[in-house]
Amino acid sequence: MAKVLCVLYPDPVDGYPTSYPRNEIPKVDRYPDGQRTPTPRAIDFTPGELLGSVSGELGLRKYLEENGHDFVVTSEKDGPAFEAELADAEIVISQPFWPAYLTADRIARAPLLKLALTAGIGSDPVDLSAASKRRITVAEVTFSNSISVAEHAVMQILALVRNYIPSYQWVVQGGWNIADCVERAYDLEGMNVGVIAAGRIGVAVLRRLKPFGVKLHYTDRHRVSEEVERELDLTYHPDAASLAAVCDVVSIHCPLHPTTEHMFDDALLKKMKRGSYIVNTARAEICDRDAIVRALESGQLAGYAGDVWFPQPPSKNHPWRTMPHHAMTPHVSGTTLAGQARYAAGVREILECWFEDRPIRDEYLIVDGGKLAGVGAKSYTLAGAQAK
Repeated sequence: MAKVLCVLYPDPVDGYPTSYPRNEIPKVDRYPDGQRTPTPRAIDFTPGELLGSVSGELGLRKYLEENGHDFVVTSEKDGPAFEAELADAEIVISQPFWPAYLTADRIARAPLLKLALTAGIGSDPVDLSAASKRRITVAEVTFSNSISVAEHAVMQILALVRNYIPSYQWVVQGGWNIADCVERAYDLEGMNVGVIAAGRIGVAVLRRLKPFGVKLHYTDRHRVSEEVERELDLTYHPDAASLAAVCDVVSIHCPLHPTTEHMFDDALLKKMKRGSYIVNTARAEICDRDAIVRALESGQLAGYAGDVWFPQPPSKNHPWRTMPHHAMTPHVSGTTLAGQARYAAGVREILECWFEDRPIRDEYLIVDGGKLAGVGAKSYTLAGAQAK
């Protein structure tokens, strides 16, 4: 039997909820590309419950313990307690929102580790090169929360362009300062909006922005179909620099790997239109932290938003907390209650396949058999790949 180590974010400060604002969540059977949503044999939770925190346990305890497995759930991801549990773990489950970084050093000190599983999307917290050398399988629940993230990105684009957060703050503070609210407020209509990477999330963002009457742009290693380009009236750019130079709003959706780290540095930011906006719901390290601060302070950027930070959680004095004209949130875009239901079911499906020696879906695989596999072969590189 296996030891399963599951790292989840802490419960709400007021305790685990006993009731919820809504009685149910919509049922989704297929994603926009036709892929089926997770299909475990069974689930032991009610969709719409808080599953991503330690008390929610991804709804896995009953299943794992009834099958004789040792299930350890913790919010500890950095200290000696985590290291001690990792030493004899066969499976590690983590979330991108509260990642347990599996560095090469940690992998070396986990001799029994066979499966690194992301509850959600994004396997960059795992050193994929080290995992491949050890023939550790790396998997994630692809598409489970892609629409959740896309909705968050569109929300933050509108919040920046319409200057929503300062306007809300005037209300909370008892004011009615219309001029202060609108002195930085614009219409999105007519703007040039581009996405860095047109995968599942990027295309979902483009589709949701189309009705706003904007001019849509994208760049990606793999060009979308001519049919999609015509449908959305997309302008393709061969690289991020050419896209950033013409867009008023840039939304980032590419994976983090050596070729995308610090892509948005001082040099690229200076090529953007003065007063542009960036929304980053991909990974924080795609942007140079201090370069973003400088661009906001100088006015080169009119706003920056997103939900990804490095490290996670960030320190209390992280400069993105206090930089001007930002609309940052904690890493929450992909962990709505609906998103949690899908990725918890996906984790259950993957574990059922693992323990029953059945193939894991290709769309879930990142590394398998010592090499990139499935969706990982399209999204990641191994050269220099390293968990942060």
